[in-house]
This record gives sequence, structure tokens and C-alpha cells, in this order.
Amino acid sequence: MDRRFELLQYVTRRQFLANASLSLGSVALAGLLGREARSASPPAVNPLAPRKPHFAPKATRVIYIHLTGSPPHLDLFDYKPELVQRDGQDCPDEFLKGKRFAFTSGTPKLLGTRRKFAQYGKNGTWMSDAIPHLHGLADDLCVIKSMVTDQFNHAPAELLLYTGSPRPGRPSLGAWLTYGLATENENLPGFIVLISSGSQPNGGKNSFGSGFLPTVYQGVQCRSKGDPVLYVSNPEGMDRDLRRLSLDALRDLNQIGAQEFGHPETLTRIAQYEMAFRMQVSVPEVMDIAREPAEVLEAYGAQPGAASLANNILLARRLVEQGVRYVQLFDWGWDFHGTRPAEDIRDGLTEKCATMDKPVAALVRDLKQRGLLDETLVIIGGEFGRTPFREGRTAKSDVLGRDHYPDCYTMLLAGGGMKPGLTYGETDELGFSITRDKVHVHDLQATILHLLGFDHEKLTFRFQGRDFRLTDVSGRVVKEILA
Repeated sequence: MDRRFELLQYVTRRQFLANASLSLGSVALAGLLGREARSASPPAVNPLAPRKPHFAPKATRVIYIHLTGSPPHLDLFDYKPELVQRDGQDCPDEFLKGKRFAFTSGTPKLLGTRRKFAQYGKNGTWMSDAIPHLHGLADDLCVIKSMVTDQFNHAPAELLLYTGSPRPGRPSLGAWLTYGLATENENLPGFIVLISSGSQPNGGKNSFGSGFLPTVYQGVQCRSKGDPVLYVSNPEGMDRDLRRLSLDALRDLNQIGAQEFGHPETLTRIAQYEMAFRMQVSVPEVMDIAREPAEVLEAYGAQPGAASLANNILLARRLVEQGVRYVQLFDWGWDFHGTRPAEDIRDGLTEKCATMDKPVAALVRDLKQRGLLDETLVIIGGEFGRTPFREGRTAKSDVLGRDHYPDCYTMLLAGGGMKPGLTYGETDELGFSITRDKVHVHDLQATILHLLGFDHEKLTFRFQGRDFRLTDVSGRVVKEILA
């Protein structure tokens, strides 16, 4: 495809008027020459052909487990004895002045954790009793306790985390990586999305969309129950041979269109049709967790035929094992406001963590045993943190919960070039602010791209007259957490 005609799709009106100032005759001449150039342009290339990153990567694949709603880090990883001692006291004014909260106003009461904490591993990583299976992974995890975001509501915070902007329209992290690396297995998408607990992510499909990148790079949502991918099966009355003939005819027509008009979405259409045809054979096999030994299913807590986070985490391991670059998991139900018993930081948190704790621990051990952990980056966390005080709506309730909090929270990472057994960053004695080694979400994005072999300032795409990147105009690689 002629690169000039691809770039024309992204020329702004201002640029067009500036560049078309010679005469209409020049425009007409350019059109005539363009037709000649198009007739000599090469056949359309596959936009999913494997590509090399900027430099040698530490990781070649990613499994990102997003705990949608954001878990209460003060009840899981960030132990605050002083907050426990001051439980029930009025929150000091200096921590509230000039700040907005989603559901809290006035003077809330400080809320110390009801969980029991202890230190685990060689370096004494703090963890609570809500996550017993993760205790044994202390020496494999990198715990970042100094994460910070700019947003205090779910959808904007999630979009900022995954697309670099709190507003819809930008490409997601998985789309950027697929754009940079394409797919390793031609029979499977480079970017697969798995959703559990019955709800889409807060940012909707924008959290795994392609934005202004060609749509071939967006996440392909698969299901752990029923047909793995909607509409990938043959229509009624069409067998595989007839579908192949139909796709061949469509491919020929689309290639003519690509050469004539140079629209990048035409290449996307060709690639997606071909991928769907190959997926008819490859996806059902890789998505069938019943093929796993009984001891593996037990380790994850997975049940073939069910729809669960445990099943999806096991599927994620099977997918990266088959060459999928990026697997994104979204699990709904981590919004612990305390407005109902399931959102209580006591029994409610225990029950919810039971769905995540065991399969995550099994995943890290399984990857390690199979020799995949060193090149697989595993990420676990939410879009922001939770307040050190009680959520305003539940001040007089027996149920204990916390409001949204962007100023500090915790994320876990393992494998893929991360320094194991490390706790990075600190928050103050009450958990209101970061006192050491702040990590903004743009820094996390830059670090993830670095581990995959990309300079985050150079992985760009020109759209509407300027180059865009995942980290917008900021972000630094947090080298202190790298192995």
C-alpha cells in the first residue's frame, strides 16, 4: 500500500488548507499522479505480521488482572498500626482540605483495618489474612505501595490507567503493544480480553479498544462459557469450504480497494476475516480447560464449563503459552464502599479475595514451573485506592467500607523482568499520602512498555496532525523495580 495515501487519512483540515495553497490545478495534477502511483503500489501487507520492539525485551507477554472497582489496599497490603490505634477518631482537617471524594463529605471517621497482618518472605512483605495463598509468593512479588492517579471516579481512572487519558477515544495498553509487536501466533489474536463476575469494565470497551489505531489491534473478547468468540462460527447453511471460498472473494475485493484508496481499515478487514477463519480451529482447543490435568484444575480452583475468575486465569496461562502477547482480565466486584454486606472489609472482603487469591497464586507458580514466568509479566491491581476513613454514606452502619482514593494505592507485579521480593514506596502513618518513591500511572505504563522492549516516547502514532503515545506527555521508567 502506498504510504502517502495511508497518511492522507489523518491529515487535518488546517494542514489540508495550508498544503493546498498553490492552485486547484496542482490538486488535479496530484490526483492524476496519485492514480498512477496507486496502480503501481504493492499488494496489501498483513498488519499482524510479527514485529521487533525498539530493544531486547525482558518480557514477551503480559497477563494483566484488573480488580475492577479497586480493592482496599489498607486491608490487604499497606499495614497502618497508627490508623488502627486512631480508629473511630475524626479525620484531621489537613487531610481533607481542598480534596473531593466520591461519596464522602463533612468530617469522616478514621477506619483502621480489621484484618490481621503479618510479614512474609525473606524481605518481610506485609500481607493480611484475607489473601493466605499469596503469602507464599512474597519472594516472587514486587509490591508497589506508592501508586498514584489523577482521577477519583471509576471510569476516568480506569481509562487513564489503560489509555493514558481519562476520556474515551485513545488506544488501550493492549492495543499499543499489539500495534508495536503484532501477533506471535497467526492463529490467535495478539490481544485477548476475558471478563468475569458478570460485568464489563468501568471504562467499557474503551478500556481494551484500539482508539484511533486500526481496529485490528483492539482486544478480542473471549468467553469462558459457551462459544469462546461470538460470531466466529459459520452461519447456518455454510460449511468451512464455502466460507473459505467466500473469504477468498472478499479478500480479492478488499485488496483492490486497499490499492485504490489506501485506507488502513481495509487491511484491518482483510486481517480480521482471515484471523476469524483460523480461530475457528485454534480457539476452541486453547479455550478448553477440561484438557488440563485434575491437579492443575484443583490448584487454580477452576471448573470446566463455569464462568469464573479462576477459569479465566487458567485460560490466560493457556493463551500466553500458545503465543498470545497480551491477555487482559477484568473482574467485577472490588468496590468496597460498605453499602451492603458483600462490600464489607471483613467477611465481604474475605469472600471476594477467595475468588482471586488461590488462582493468582497458582498462576505465578504454574508459570514458574513451566519456565514461562521470566518472560511473562503478571500485573494485579485496581484503578485507584481506598480512603483511610469510613465511606460517608455508611457512617452509622454496621457494615464497614471505604471511599475512592486516588492519592495512594498498591499494585502487584511478578515475573517479566520485575525485581522479586521487593516492596517499593511508602505512605504516611495513616495512609493519606506517599512519602517515598511515588509512581504515577504514566510511570507504570512507561515501565510496562520498557519491559516489552519499547521506549515509551518513541512508540507513537500520528493522528489528526500530531504524534500520540500511551504516556501522553509524561511518564518515566521506574528502574528501581527492575531486575
